[in-house]
Amino acid sequence: MKKRYLLLVALLVPLLVMAERDHERARALLESGEILSLEQILANVRAEYPGRPLEVKLEQKKDALIYEIELLDDDGKVWELKLDAVTGELLKRERED
Repeated sequence: MKKRYLLLVALLVPLLVMAERDHERARALLESGEILSLEQILANVRAEYPGRPLEVKLEQKKDALIYEIELLDDDGKVWELKLDAVTGELLKRERED
């Protein structure tokens, strides 16, 4: 039991460190004005797509920074929206099964 716990901790610690680095990077990009704030992105999304955000990620895709948002709409459908983090432009919208 103790060995399993130690193994689990050993596996999770690098993931937590990576998540912290990602958070710091996102904060630095926001503070430098390189990306829009999550609040701005969500306000724009809500205007077009009413619903509740389930998950939000900021990802690097090639040269672009992309906000990926999973959204639960008022009809109970889940959508994945991909938006340019710099301009807020909707790049892709697809319904998830």
